[in-house]
Amino acid sequence: MATHEPLAIPGVQVCSLKVETPQLIEPAATYQTVRFPYGAAESSDRFNMHQALQPDGTTVTDWATDDRSGLIRPSRAGWGQLYAMIQWEPASGTNGYTELRDQFVRNPFGVADTTATEHRAPTPGMQCYVKGHGIFVSPDVPLALRVMHNDNAPRRVTLAEFKLVIHEAA
Repeated sequence: MATHEPLAIPGVQVCSLKVETPQLIEPAATYQTVRFPYGAAESSDRFNMHQALQPDGTTVTDWATDDRSGLIRPSRAGWGQLYAMIQWEPASGTNGYTELRDQFVRNPFGVADTTATEHRAPTPGMQCYVKGHGIFVSPDVPLALRVMHNDNAPRRVTLAEFKLVIHEAA
């Protein structure tokens, strides 16, 4: 299997995360952070925006159980383009989900500022969604991708990607 080296574009910095390990999302009235492994084969973090060593000096030891593994910490201020891809497992039988939700959030463990929140009804077949949204980003404000559903049982996100592209501010 060939590996890819991210293309270097002057003035642009990229963090691209991918997780193929299913994540159980509890039925709840609150959003849950999608978590991403460190150093995954399909991920790219040349600018150190997704690191296990956190700015407060703590280290995420288990990405699968620590919500801080879902953070992208912008490497610099600028215009950021956020992207996400989310695939859900099917709804449970009777009384399964009728709505899937996702959003980007600035500062998810402080005073959260959500943006690009979407509520979707399930479609026939797989539940696969892609979204993009532009915002100004800053190194002192981490970003996350959060999801929720209204099923009466836990449901899995089976595949997810979360990406940030920062364009140098003029």
